[in-house]
Amino acid sequence: MIIQAFLCWVETAKAGDRASAASALGRAYAKAGTNGVDPQAVEMAMTFLLDDPSPKVRLSLVEALADCPTAPRAIIKALAQDQPEIAYIAISRSPVLNDDDLVYMSANGDAEMRALIASRATVSRALAAAIAEIGGEEEVLILLENPGAGLSPGSLRRIADRLGDCVVTRGLLLERDDLPSDVRQSLAEKVATALAASGLVRSAIGQERARRVAQESCDAAALALSSDASKEELQRLVARLRNAGRLTPALLLTALCSGRTELFSAAIVDLSGVPEKRVRAILSGGRFHSVRALLESAGLGRDVSGVFSEAVLFCQSEADPDRDGVSPSVAARLSDRLRDCSLDALHAVAELAERLAFAEQRQRARNYASRFSRQAA
Repeated sequence: MIIQAFLCWVETAKAGDRASAASALGRAYAKAGTNGVDPQAVEMAMTFLLDDPSPKVRLSLVEALADCPTAPRAIIKALAQDQPEIAYIAISRSPVLNDDDLVYMSANGDAEMRALIASRATVSRALAAAIAEIGGEEEVLILLENPGAGLSPGSLRRIADRLGDCVVTRGLLLERDDLPSDVRQSLAEKVATALAASGLVRSAIGQERARRVAQESCDAAALALSSDASKEELQRLVARLRNAGRLTPALLLTALCSGRTELFSAAIVDLSGVPEKRVRAILSGGRFHSVRALLESAGLGRDVSGVFSEAVLFCQSEADPDRDGVSPSVAARLSDRLRDCSLDALHAVAELAERLAFAEQRQRARNYASRFSRQAA
């Protein structure tokens, strides 16, 4: 009888009074288990209010129901597709909406709808994946800034692929501790490409030097990332480098000379198709000819495979526990080996080995100066 009276009254009541009544109805429903109110009758009255011409009424209703775990799903879903200020409350707070509801809304709603969903206090991995797949930059930025969003490596990878050229998105991705190594490498390549294409950079240092600096920065990023990468991450990183055309002889030689043997081994496994166990056995203890055959199966030409094989043997001697610890580094030994070489095919290799050896020498000088300064202090 009370609900019937309410439905008669609401036809002529002012908007402010209807809004107050909607709030009271919502609170009554949320407490129906303790105040003796018939929840079915209240639900009927609230459903009627969904058609109220005043948004104030629906706003009062959603504020009363937003945190209720037993609120009628049909009413909450209707409010979630209402005007933005009403939808925001339903989407951001209601525990009634499940992943299926929210994924459907993300797929069928507009950018504003996805932004509201991305701002929920908790966003599951499945829901985050849906937004990562179809969301624009604004929605994805909200998702990345939301500490309650569960972003899987796959979602982060997809965001980087789709929106990695956007500066703000790239910055938020790079700030994440859980960003996979291959994604970080991909973003580093995007930064390098952007810098190399910059008119200011090209006018300052020249187009060719800008291209070389970009390439070297990408190589340096790959080397740095490989040092802390897990086995699976390392495989993904190598695959990323190969697909991007960056798994070059220069990078492989730099990896060897800088002690990144895990990266070098993973690259040879990927390029040759030889089982990992066999590759590691050859690289750690194989003779010259077996090493050379392995490297040529990975695609290195006959003209440079011999030099790379010697570098591998130099690495083997460095790993020898009986090594005296004062012999030249791999880069220095390789540079000495190629100093008088007249083969044009090895000119670039010799130049790279010399640069690497000199970089090591400069680093030793810095370390010495730093130790001397500390001792003097």
